[in-house]
Amino acid sequence: MNNFNQKHFLTLLDFTSGEIQELLNLSIELKNKKRLGVDTSNYLKGKNIALLFEKDSISARCTFEVAAADLGINAIYIGGPGSQMGNKESIKDNARVLGTMCDGIKCYGYRQNIIETIADNAGIPVWNGLTDQYHPTQVLADFMTIIEHKGHLKGIKMAYLGDGRHHMGNSYLIGAAKMGLDYRMVGPKALWPVKKLRTKCLAIAQETGAKLTFIEDVKAGVKDVDVIATDVWNNLDKQGEDLAQYISLLKPYQVNARVMTLANPHAIFIQPLPSFHNLETKVGEEIYEKYGLNGIEVTEEVFESPQSVVFDQVENRRHTIKAIMLATMKENL
Repeated sequence: MNNFNQKHFLTLLDFTSGEIQELLNLSIELKNKKRLGVDTSNYLKGKNIALLFEKDSISARCTFEVAAADLGINAIYIGGPGSQMGNKESIKDNARVLGTMCDGIKCYGYRQNIIETIADNAGIPVWNGLTDQYHPTQVLADFMTIIEHKGHLKGIKMAYLGDGRHHMGNSYLIGAAKMGLDYRMVGPKALWPVKKLRTKCLAIAQETGAKLTFIEDVKAGVKDVDVIATDVWNNLDKQGEDLAQYISLLKPYQVNARVMTLANPHAIFIQPLPSFHNLETKVGEEIYEKYGLNGIEVTEEVFESPQSVVFDQVENRRHTIKAIMLATMKENL
């Protein structure tokens, strides 16, 4: 019996620890089949899905399209300029139109309340590829990567450094609470996840045995951890004094070689792409010219080190997304 059939995948808050583990197990199974050359293109043959992109992402689009192809799904890309959602056509109407033509909808870049409106009206599974509040598909891929390198999740010591108020900070916190990690949010108190979410996750942790710590001190926060994580600093589009203050606030939480030495010697580094780790991007170059920061949230030395497993994360997104689509669109697994 498939308990996921026709369910939405909007946030990990909607799933139990056991259900999340089921999705991780299915992801690992699908990855093993891919490596063994097992053909899975008949698993969802004849299904059609819509990929709604509010903003561009090469990696996200490629991941979903390749994952769909692996399962025999026809994927229809709809970018921001190609959609009239919320402009000439209401979100509810668009959702209902897609619901008559497709078997699933992936949303990337929309506000959480918009994706919830789509889910409430589409009548088919809706998957959160990324919103401003949550990024559950990425957390599944990252947890799969941790399992591959560390063998398990429960009890793993993980520190997330930086700005914790956005999708990755929120979703790592939820995932850690659900799966029993020893998780440390390491960053300025002003940039911790909101109190309401912290309280909810602390309650979940009481049931799962997770340990959740919110701390400003980097040395104490990363001491002996197995995993160090970060994400792009989300307010880099600010201008003038606000941006200067924001960077000054976060600069002590850059993941660099010194920070990595404070962790377990066998610790791994994870980060969802994109990553501003050198001067090879316009953003990286501008921040260096204005503020002298070579590498923003992480340095090139760490990103390119043997401890970095960021491209394992990229590969694993393909398989966790396949697991989500298969579980929610196939009646019997």
